[in-house]
Amino acid sequence: MNLKALYKLGYGLYIVSSRNGDRLNGQIANTVFQVTSEPPTIAVSINKSNLTHEFIKESKVLAVSVLSQDTPLSFIGHFGFKSGRDMDKLEGINYKAGVTQAPVVTDNALAYLEAKVIQQVDVGTHTIFIGELAGADVLKDGEPMTYAYYHQVKRGTTPKTAPSYVEEKKEAVPKMAKYRCTVCGWVYDPELGDSDGGIKPGTPFEEIPDDWVCPVCGAAKSDFERME
Repeated sequence: MNLKALYKLGYGLYIVSSRNGDRLNGQIANTVFQVTSEPPTIAVSINKSNLTHEFIKESKVLAVSVLSQDTPLSFIGHFGFKSGRDMDKLEGINYKAGVTQAPVVTDNALAYLEAKVIQQVDVGTHTIFIGELAGADVLKDGEPMTYAYYHQVKRGTTPKTAPSYVEEKKEAVPKMAKYRCTVCGWVYDPELGDSDGGIKPGTPFEEIPDDWVCPVCGAAKSDFERME
């Protein structure tokens, strides 16, 4: 069975956020879809081990920010590869309190949706939260980030807690060795470089400045391993 067939399914890239009392949190998600139009309802799939899952179960509210195609990898990595248990993920991030009081992230967002949870479906590692819309608006024009664009153009990686995660075998070493981030799995390809980090195509990993960090999760250069 070739699980890469799952990559052909259409996904977007979103920040799903919620609250628990005075505490706020958010995470990257790719499984958000409309269920009905009257009343308007959406469904969101969240891993049970994530703090956002805990917040949604407790407060029964959530917000979804639709990310734009030009969202920096570092912004996606902040919400996708860091835990709200270790840091305040909304510190330094522009957001507003929605009608449900869930935090609506406005940085790099084209639109947002707010929902009150009306049903939960246990699907093993994840819970599908079904919510009736309580608020929605378009923030600006632009192309939304698709999961395909994130992988193929931005060369982003998938957290193991994501519903669409598929483990891949390591690639053979090319003329110039690739290096993989041991924290998030992002691969530095010397032929492509890192445009966000100012590293030109054709730059061997060994020649990257020591203060360079992973464009996705911010891990240090020393956290990369050579792909054999």
